[in-house]
Amino acid sequence: MMSCEHPFTGFHKETFVFLRSLEKNNNKKWFDQHKNDYHDFLLNPLKSLVSNLSGFMLTIDPYFEVSPAVNRTISRIYRDTRFTKDKSPYKTTAWITFKRPKKDWKDSPAYFLELSPYSYRYGMGLYNASPNTMHRFRNAIDDKVDEFLQAISFYPKQKMFKIEGNQYKRVINQHQPADIQEWYQRKNLYIVCNRKIDKCLFSSKLVDDLRFGFRLLDPFYHYLWRTKSQ
Repeated sequence: MMSCEHPFTGFHKETFVFLRSLEKNNNKKWFDQHKNDYHDFLLNPLKSLVSNLSGFMLTIDPYFEVSPAVNRTISRIYRDTRFTKDKSPYKTTAWITFKRPKKDWKDSPAYFLELSPYSYRYGMGLYNASPNTMHRFRNAIDDKVDEFLQAISFYPKQKMFKIEGNQYKRVINQHQPADIQEWYQRKNLYIVCNRKIDKCLFSSKLVDDLRFGFRLLDPFYHYLWRTKSQ
């Protein structure tokens, strides 16, 4: 198997051949026969990517977990099927996350890159925000709207990211203007760049793109932490 200690030079065409094949053959027999492909074309490149980003990510938050390891920064390939009707044993997406090592990390802001068989995306936000977290977020906007606007001042100036997350149908606060409602109405919230598979994935340019994008989101990342602690 290839070493994961080399500088990240991009994923492989076979990375997505593996993910697409796994999608069609999601069973233990097939996976066991292709376990080397999983390591060579998916896991090891993910480890290299984390290693190449780790120093930079610590400049955003020195408390980030940056170990290039499964269950630390890298997702498990094995699915937990105990509480779901879908008993497929393997995940057909893979991701890395940079987050503080907390038990309740799903309710805290985190950076991510996710690969799927036909696309990829990266960004930052709240993976599974609780109602209380989003209530504090809205209260922070109500109390100090200028601070919120400063934290998102980058957003109208760029075309890389868009806001996503489920929204409430009823308007929570009719006094907020439309540009704030786009954030205010969310049940959960993340800012994401969605891309089809492109040549950037297969070169070291991906590292540069992630560093640029993640730095752009830095002010809003820290704003989310401040609102979470209020």
